[in-house]
Amino acid sequence: MALNPQIKAADQIRRRPPAEVLAADPYEQLKFARRAMEEAIDQECGPALPLPVVVDVDANGVPGRLYATRPDAPLFIYLHGGGWCYGSVETVDRVCRRIADRSGCAVLSVDYRLAPEHVFPAALEDVETVISYARKSDIGVDASRLAIGGDSAGAQLATIAARRQRDAGTPLDHQILIYPALDPMTASASYDELGEYGLDRKAMKLAWETYIPDPRQRLTPDAAIFATPDLSGMPPTLIITAEYDALRDEGADYADALLTAGVPVVHTRYMGVNHGFARKLAVIDAARAATDQVASSLRAALTF
Repeated sequence: MALNPQIKAADQIRRRPPAEVLAADPYEQLKFARRAMEEAIDQECGPALPLPVVVDVDANGVPGRLYATRPDAPLFIYLHGGGWCYGSVETVDRVCRRIADRSGCAVLSVDYRLAPEHVFPAALEDVETVISYARKSDIGVDASRLAIGGDSAGAQLATIAARRQRDAGTPLDHQILIYPALDPMTASASYDELGEYGLDRKAMKLAWETYIPDPRQRLTPDAAIFATPDLSGMPPTLIITAEYDALRDEGADYADALLTAGVPVVHTRYMGVNHGFARKLAVIDAARAATDQVASSLRAALTF
């Protein structure tokens, strides 16, 4: 299928780095990318849907934002993407509002620490702190029905946290992984085929190296989910991939690995779109469809 013309239009929204930034050191380029992503939120993601509950929380030292439409709803913990280096609760605010509105679940979006200021395992520790906080704190949700998910780097954090919860004997009920970044070796053929569509191997390798500077740690089960010897007992899973995404194949491979381990999996590939499409609700039709699929999956898994 051809690339959706909405993708090309969306790619024109975000501010491009000028020559002086491109000539600067990588950290200056990263700071520019962070600002540009935040500045484009309204144009890419649209207006903020009003909800009865939208409140910033302190989850035992980890900032987050809680969205809810009713009390005692099941809880979905959401982890934003951005290569473990950028993104925030603001960049996924519109997505989290839509999910909460359509799923009947509360959504707790996590502002985990970013690299290079805070490298591995800081982000993962923050996620586990939030899971513990959600289970023990009185924040008006039913954390006995608990799902986790995220996009890209956030999806990687989500499934590692889900595996660790399984190993601890406190398994989660559901996980949702939107174009997950799962392979530190960036070995999939889709990197060779699709690197021209917004995310390439060079950028992904830099993200992994920034998040986990020690190459030995990148191949441990707390970094590379494919290093986990046994995936049985992982939560039922929705995986969303994109046709023109360099991460497409590793998401599909993970779906196959979970199925082989006996885990219920739905894998949906959105055609004509690229990496990052799912949060751009204002400009890409498939983003709204994907977000509503996430909400439907949560409603089926957690509201009963």
